[in-house]
Amino acid sequence: MRPTIAGQSLNRRFNDTVEGMTTDIKDAVHAVEAEAVMRLLRGRPRLLALGEPTHNEDALLRLRNDLFRQLVEQEGYRTIAIESDCLAGLLVDAYVTGGDGQLEEVVRNGISHDWGTLDGNRELVRWMRAHNEGRPPAEHVRFAGFDGPLETAYAASPRQALTALHRHLAARLDADQLPCDEATLDRLLGDDDRWTNPAAMMDPTQSVGRSAEAAQLRLIADDLAALLDAHAPESVATVPPDDRFRARLHARTATGLLLYHHWYADTSTGRLTRLVGLRGQMMVRNLLALAERDPTLVHAHNSHLQREKSTVRMGEVRLEWWSAGALASAELGADYRFVATALGTIRHQGVDTPPPDTLEGLLYALPEDRCVVDPARLAAALGDVRPAHRVSPWFGYASFDPAHLADSDGIVFLKDSVRG
Repeated sequence: MRPTIAGQSLNRRFNDTVEGMTTDIKDAVHAVEAEAVMRLLRGRPRLLALGEPTHNEDALLRLRNDLFRQLVEQEGYRTIAIESDCLAGLLVDAYVTGGDGQLEEVVRNGISHDWGTLDGNRELVRWMRAHNEGRPPAEHVRFAGFDGPLETAYAASPRQALTALHRHLAARLDADQLPCDEATLDRLLGDDDRWTNPAAMMDPTQSVGRSAEAAQLRLIADDLAALLDAHAPESVATVPPDDRFRARLHARTATGLLLYHHWYADTSTGRLTRLVGLRGQMMVRNLLALAERDPTLVHAHNSHLQREKSTVRMGEVRLEWWSAGALASAELGADYRFVATALGTIRHQGVDTPPPDTLEGLLYALPEDRCVVDPARLAAALGDVRPAHRVSPWFGYASFDPAHLADSDGIVFLKDSVRG
C-alpha cells in the first residue's frame, strides 16, 4: 500500500527533524560512564535502576557490569540487585564477601531463572569477589536478588523463609513468646512439592494456597514478623547488622509468599493481575531495604523498573500493574532514578536494523555504538514530532515506547547485541 499524502508529509517532516538532530542534541549524547550518568541525574540516587528490553543478552550484562564497576569506584555504590530470587542471592552475597564455594556452583544455585549460566553474570560475581579481597567489610560490594522466590510455572514453598525467621526469633526469645514450635511449622508446611505443583499455574484448584494449613501459616508468619518488629530496639543493640537484614528479608519473603500462594489458588478472573501486582510489591520491599542499607544499582527488565503502568499479555489476557520501579519512585521520590535501555539489533533473534522513524532508528543513526541520552533534550529536539513505536518481531524483546520519554531519567542505547 502506498503511503497517503498526509503520511508522506509526516515522514518528510520526521526525516527533516532527524537530519538536524545530531547538531541539535549533540550535548545530550554521552559515553556510558558513571560520571555522565550522574551528571544527567543531577545527583546520586539511593536507588539507580538500569532497565533492559530483553533478557539473556550478554552484551547488555557486560554494559551493566562496566557501569557498576565505575559506580563502585567513582560514586560510592555498594550493592547490585538483579532480577533474581532474593533468598538464593544470599549464597552469592556470601561468596563475594569471602565465603567458601566454587564460582560455577555458586552462580548455578544463587542466581535463579537459569541466569547463572550467562557469562555476564559469572563475570560480575568473579569481579565482585576479587574487588572485595583484602578490603574491610565496610568497603565490600554486595550482591542481592530482589525478586521473590518465583518462577513462571510455580512459586516456592515458604519453608525456607518461615523456618529461618522462626529460628532467628527462637534463639533470642522464650519459647512461650512464639506462636508455635518448629515441629508445628514443619507439620503445617508438609511436603514442599505441594507448594511447587506446576499444575496449579493453569488450574488454581490444585494450589494449596487456601488450605486450612496455609491459612494457619499466614497467621503464624504475620505473628513472627510482628515479633521481629517489636524487638527491633533490642536487636539493634545485640544482633549484627547482617543478621538483622537477613531476618527482615525472611520475614518479608515468608509473608509475601504465603499471600502469593493465597492468590495463586484464586479462581476469579482477576487472579493473574493480582499475582503480577504482588510480585511487584515483593520486589519493591526488597529494593527499599537495600536502598536503606547502601546506594544500590538495580538491574532488571524495563517493565519492572519503569514509572508508568506496566503491561503484559498472557495468552488472550492483557495484564496491567504498578511495577516495583513505579512503587519505588512513589516512595523515594528523587532518590529513585530510572535509566531505560533500548537496543538497535538482536540479529540472532530476528531483530534487525530498526526503521528510521522509530526511536531506536533515530539513535541507530548516531555514530556511537553505545551511548546514554538525555530524554528531555531529545524530546525538545524532536519538538511535536514523535517517533513511531517500534513493532518487535520477537516476543522476547520489548521496544521502547517513545510516549514514555518523560518518564525516564536517561536512555542507554546499545546499537547491536552480538552473541559470541
